[in-house]
Amino acid sequence: MTKTLYFGNLPWAVTPEDLTNAVTQHCEVLSARIATDRETGRSRGFGFVEVPADKAEAVIAALNEAEWGGRQLTVNEAQPRPERTERTERSGGFRR
Repeated sequence: MTKTLYFGNLPWAVTPEDLTNAVTQHCEVLSARIATDRETGRSRGFGFVEVPADKAEAVIAALNEAEWGGRQLTVNEAQPRPERTERTERSGGFRR
């Protein structure tokens, strides 16, 4: 069983390899990815790491609020993405 952890407030230059290396000090990393902007390809400042479920709390305890590159990390269990609804005028659709 695995858990996916959310890493927020990452320095812009962090790569998936950097994230893997940071978490590997605490447990095995099954996958790591950094969210990027679709248009520019630049980091959006957050990422996700998949770890064994029994080690997730230890990683959160060790790295949540830790400093990396002058930024205080936010680390917690990732939540499922909410379902997207159709675009309407109220949710930012556009009107002519």
